[in-house]
Amino acid sequence: MSENPRARLADIAEQAGVSEATVSRVLNDRPGVSSTTRQAVLTALDVLGYERPIRLRGQSGLVGLIVPELENPIFPAFAQVMETLLAQYGYTPVLCTQTPGGVTEEEYVDLLLDRGVAGIIFVSGLHADATADHASYRALVERGLPVVFVNGYAEGIGAPFVSDDDAAAMDLAVTHLASMGHRRIGLAVGPARFVPVVRKRAGFVAAMAKATGMGEDDAAGLVAHSLFTVEGGQAAAHHLLGLGVTAIVCGSDLMALGAIRTIRQRGLRVPEDVSVVGYDDSRLIAFTDPPLTTVRQAVNAMGTAAVQALLDGINGTPAPQDEFVFRPELVVRSSTGPAPRPGE
Repeated sequence: MSENPRARLADIAEQAGVSEATVSRVLNDRPGVSSTTRQAVLTALDVLGYERPIRLRGQSGLVGLIVPELENPIFPAFAQVMETLLAQYGYTPVLCTQTPGGVTEEEYVDLLLDRGVAGIIFVSGLHADATADHASYRALVERGLPVVFVNGYAEGIGAPFVSDDDAAAMDLAVTHLASMGHRRIGLAVGPARFVPVVRKRAGFVAAMAKATGMGEDDAAGLVAHSLFTVEGGQAAAHHLLGLGVTAIVCGSDLMALGAIRTIRQRGLRVPEDVSVVGYDDSRLIAFTDPPLTTVRQAVNAMGTAAVQALLDGINGTPAPQDEFVFRPELVVRSSTGPAPRPGE
């Protein structure tokens, strides 16, 4: 490193595209510099091989994890895998949890940028909403901040995406139910604007055609959109039972628990009268009554891939700007059984 402070400031300023005075403010951690400019100067330091001042070193070790909420057990499961792995690599994870009416995703991003995070992992965020404006993601990529997206996909964003194979999940569930004689199978999923929901719906329709010979329009008529909650599962099951289904595939384990509640409120039994399949295989699901048959997301593999892709970006060797799709696994328990015979 140059012994001439002026030469060092000039080099950093040229690399970052800012003035020497701005570099000085950043190095002395003074106010009056935007988060974008501050990050550019810190990146220039790293690129040129200069050591960051002690007061700024901690910032480079922060990684943001933005998740929708923690009520659905699948999100804490993802967070735990990624937090553990990040800590092993010497990074400090900052968990940002969204709640209705609380801090928004974009507000969390601004807070993280102000703290000089090294990168951000988004789990089931706005990238999963096909109707959302994704300009903020493109801005993050353009500024050079490493980002990774889990479960969801948006065109035009040059970053790694890590997803569960929703179509394969539906094929596993429908094939399992059809093998036990079920022909009228319903699908309970979340709002239609979400990319994973679109994929599950398409996968369900295709699986129904393959396993039961049902036409596309008829299968689509057995899809109920609601919320990814227990209450959403209750509402969807109420609609589907009215259509005479003998089995229900759900878009989340919480929805499956709601579906079972509605089935029992109707005086029916699970699985003797109606079979139920969940999705996620989050913790404690094996201990429900009855233990839930579900499609297990590859949480460990997906979380590990997301962290590795982010670390590659931080270290200057970014992962391919593509979607990495992981195949789920069907876990058969006691909530599914043979289709009831007519007249039973």
